[in-house]
Amino acid sequence: MRGYPIDESWYLVPMTTILKIFAWLLAAAVAFATLGPPRFRPYSDLGQDGEHALAFVLIGLAFGLAYTRNRLPTSAISVVMTGVIEILQLWAPGRHARFEDFAVDALAACVGLTVTAGLDWAIQRSRRANADAS
Repeated sequence: MRGYPIDESWYLVPMTTILKIFAWLLAAAVAFATLGPPRFRPYSDLGQDGEHALAFVLIGLAFGLAYTRNRLPTSAISVVMTGVIEILQLWAPGRHARFEDFAVDALAACVGLTVTAGLDWAIQRSRRANADAS
């Protein structure tokens, strides 16, 4: 039995807006943790590189979900902004700018963005296969 197509577009705009707000709030939180006073920085057992990787993978995932139509510019902006945050640490008391941190952060953000692109590709492919089968 074939049903009527379901119009799912009614939730796309509010969901995209929520994802964009979440992505920017997450980026602001990471920027504060990176540039703010060291006493406000969260610490974990992951070590410095692990903490950086986790934070920036999450940022990559958030921005990848929020900005699905502009993946290449989003990736480029992510790498540039990661560099800017690292350079700004030169003027943040108690902080240091290191190329290793930049490399880990930029790579992790790109991994998050790549994961969302892969998921989007798989979903689109599945939808096309289902549409062709109907």
